[in-house]
Parts: sequence; C-alpha cells; structure tokens
Amino acid sequence: MDYELAIENGPATIPGGTGLLLLHPSIGETDRIDTDFLKTDTDAFLVISTRTTAREVEQKLDHYEVDESRAVILDTLSVERGYSRRGSANVHYVSSPDDLNGILKQTEAFLDSHDGKLRVSVDSLTEMAYYADVESTLDAAAGLLELLDEHDAVGLFHLSNEVHDDETIDRFRALFDGIVTLDVDGSVTVETN
Repeated sequence: MDYELAIENGPATIPGGTGLLLLHPSIGETDRIDTDFLKTDTDAFLVISTRTTAREVEQKLDHYEVDESRAVILDTLSVERGYSRRGSANVHYVSSPDDLNGILKQTEAFLDSHDGKLRVSVDSLTEMAYYADVESTLDAAAGLLELLDEHDAVGLFHLSNEVHDDETIDRFRALFDGIVTLDVDGSVTVETN
C-alpha cells in the first residue's frame, strides 16, 4: 500500500512500512511538516508526544486544520509533571518520555485496533534520548519501525540535529528509509533509499 507524502521536495508517495527521520534545528518550525504528513491520505494517526502535552497537541492539530476525529494522542509528559489528565478513547498516557516499553505497547495497541492507512508521528526522539539515553532510544526507534513494517503503516520521527553529535545522528539515520531535513531558513530536502 502506498501513501501520499505531502512534504515539499519529496516523492509523491512512500510505501507502507516506511519510517522517515525529520532532522531539524532546535527552534525549527516542524509543525507544518508534521501536520501535512498526518492529514494527507490517512484513516487514523497516532501522535507520540514527548515534548508537549495532549492538550498542546490538540491545539496544534486544530490550528493546522487536521481532522482530530482521526487522531490518537499518546501523552508522555502529563503524568510526570503532575498535570490533571483524563484518558479517553483518543488520548492515552504513559508515565514519562523514558517509558519506552509503554510507548511501544501503546503504539502496537493503536496499530492493532485501527484499519486502513495509518500514520505515526514521534515528536521527538531527542526528548526520549534526553530522558532515557541514546542506546535505549535507538532500540525503541527500531522497535517502532518494526511495528510500522508489520502493519503497513508509515511514520515521521523528529530528531534535533543541533543537540546530538554527528556519530549519534548517523546511527539514527541508518535506521530509516528516508531523511527529511529542515534547514534553519525553512527549506526542506528529502532523501529516500
């Protein structure tokens, strides 16, 4: 199954099972790329948020006119920060961004319980590595990519290229089928295997 890819300078479509790494500057405007990826040619999508709360994700989706009825949000921050939280059919929680097993289980549950064209956004691997460590995050990313492949889904994984050294970035790059690079000036380049 092929998915349309609404990312400038990228291919028109990508096959199911594809994971894309979004390399971006720390202050890069990733929301536009992320929301275009999620709202195009999609029956349901999961946002794994390690940077913002579920409420902030909902505000972003609303601002960019993404159909929230297709959204499932995995909030990894609210529990740790002591925010009030109300789980629902479309909002789930794990204890913190370093609960990598919880993130994998919730992702698998989402993919198992939805049909059609499914997308996953991971925002961001950098935060996961900050809370856990690089090795564990690489393993979790590989596990998430395996789940995408098993379910013919696609994913976009954020990684700040200003926080990690070149060796770490290269190790993450090696996991993915394609690399989307957002430059400081807002220009986008896409490399696919």
